[in-house]
Amino acid sequence: MTLPSRIFKRKIYGSLLKWKSESNGSSALLIQGARRIGKSTIAEEFAKNEYESYLLIDFNNPGPNLIHYFENYQTDLDRLFFLLQTEYGVNLTRRKSLVIFDEIQLFPLARKMIKYLVADGRYDYIETGSLISIMNSMKGFTIPSEEEDLCMYPMDFEEFCWACDMEFIPQEIRKHYANRTPLGRDVHDTLMNKFREYMLIGGMPQSVATFIETNDLNEVERTKSLIISLYRKDITRESALSGRAAEIFDHVPSFLSDSRKLFRPGKIAKGTRMEDYSRSILWLSDAMICNVCYNVNDPDVSLDLTLDRNTFKCYLSDTGLLITLSFSRDILSKKEFFASFTRGSISMNEGMIFENAVAQALKAGGHELRYCEFYNKGSTHIHEIDFLLPCGAEKMCPIEAKSGKISDRHISLDRFCEKYRDRIAGPIVIHTKDLREEKGILYIPIYMAWLL
Repeated sequence: MTLPSRIFKRKIYGSLLKWKSESNGSSALLIQGARRIGKSTIAEEFAKNEYESYLLIDFNNPGPNLIHYFENYQTDLDRLFFLLQTEYGVNLTRRKSLVIFDEIQLFPLARKMIKYLVADGRYDYIETGSLISIMNSMKGFTIPSEEEDLCMYPMDFEEFCWACDMEFIPQEIRKHYANRTPLGRDVHDTLMNKFREYMLIGGMPQSVATFIETNDLNEVERTKSLIISLYRKDITRESALSGRAAEIFDHVPSFLSDSRKLFRPGKIAKGTRMEDYSRSILWLSDAMICNVCYNVNDPDVSLDLTLDRNTFKCYLSDTGLLITLSFSRDILSKKEFFASFTRGSISMNEGMIFENAVAQALKAGGHELRYCEFYNKGSTHIHEIDFLLPCGAEKMCPIEAKSGKISDRHISLDRFCEKYRDRIAGPIVIHTKDLREEKGILYIPIYMAWLL
């Protein structure tokens, strides 16, 4: 099966424009992200729109001449670029052309040369690759300081609406969020159905492209299944800890289906301990395949000061992939699952899907994922706040995700706000109902989570 390819409007494009304007050739840009996230596509689209000409070098399929040129002319840039322009049939113009090093992790020498290429100053440079692969490939090399990093994530709900030619949807959502006004039953129900459709399809560009081109959710599932297979192959090929990392990846639905949703080694193999998996967890996080949410022991404005790296939740980077990983045997043979899911009437664990979607939205918004377990005075009951965000210079914002019909019962949030009242600003409940404010708490529908 060939995965479809489309050019979608992506928010990262604005960051590329900012880099081009502010760096003015003084730095290269490294776009990091998981496989199939759209890094190469956005880099080439940027090159086509913003430069007179560009040269895209794919190190996944470089050819013998290319390797020879880089190895033999790394100190003779005039000759190197003469040969590259001849090889690719591209005319590069000083300060008006872009060179893209695609899959840079596969050829570390090119990345090592970035320092000298930037100093030479004749062209701009963008590199793409998987973060952890890049780190592994650079052993023995000095990472160039003339390099800026930019992370790319799956499409958020706003980008999904753009792809579906429905820009008016996020515009309406923004307006009501800014004014703190409800949308009304009919509009809200319509948007919830659209967001459930987004969760089912996910934010991987090829999944979205399949949906737009075929309007067939079975075809979307096949696309997502292929992406999952590619991820498994990447894990096996690139990680020295591939066995452990693959086990964690396949067990993410099991972790999230538990009431506390914590990573527990015993769910993978009896008798294993946290230290058996710690390096693999970091690998999956750095590879941006999983989003790890760590517990904060003593929540304060500087959340990371009391981070507990042995207590965490492990979400999948894309909720659509989580659904396929969780229910693939049922989904591929049961069309009624799709209709039930978009109506919000599935009998399976919607809570884990809902919370994963919130984590995905927060991560795409630039937030580090943190949550908090705490005890109330005189009690042995563990309370939990699903997510914590810094809020201003001196406050934090606790967030509860409520996928059920009852969202105004939130004992843990109430206890947290009471215990840490001097540190709290703007508690939020993310739920399936319309926007409202009540007793100092902002209730927002999940289709607004990308605005946080």
